[in-house]
Amino acid sequence: MTVSTQGMRPDAGAVYRRYLSAVLLHGQAGARACDLGATDLYALNILELNGPMTPGELGERAGLTTGPTTRLIDRLEQAGYVRRTPSPDDRRKVIVETVGKPARLDEVMAPAREKVGEILRGYSPEQLDVLFDYFTRAAAAYQEATDDLRA
Repeated sequence: MTVSTQGMRPDAGAVYRRYLSAVLLHGQAGARACDLGATDLYALNILELNGPMTPGELGERAGLTTGPTTRLIDRLEQAGYVRRTPSPDDRRKVIVETVGKPARLDEVMAPAREKVGEILRGYSPEQLDVLFDYFTRAAAAYQEATDDLRA
């Protein structure tokens, strides 16, 4: 990823990359602390944010092919976090939906959530509006770039 530094601090790209790396590493450590793989926790997050979906949709969003998606869902189902249910629209399809989450997930994520919450409480409502506008627009930009890479 290239971040233009025109009109910005010269180290802006490095600061941003450090931030993204820290978020990624925290997600991986959090997954391990809950006895999950990073992809498993990521898939649970996808389902929590987007609701029930077909295995194909989950695999596509997680960047997995059919075989790894099936194994992912099997692991999550065996752990009691998801279930497969028949699709109401097409009996040949199944829908994957969450039915639980790792017992320690909130405990594991609480310290980082509290620290980030502390940081956010230091911003004015107007600054928070800018931050959350950025998060929303950047998420859409990353999704579009991901879709382009997969095409």
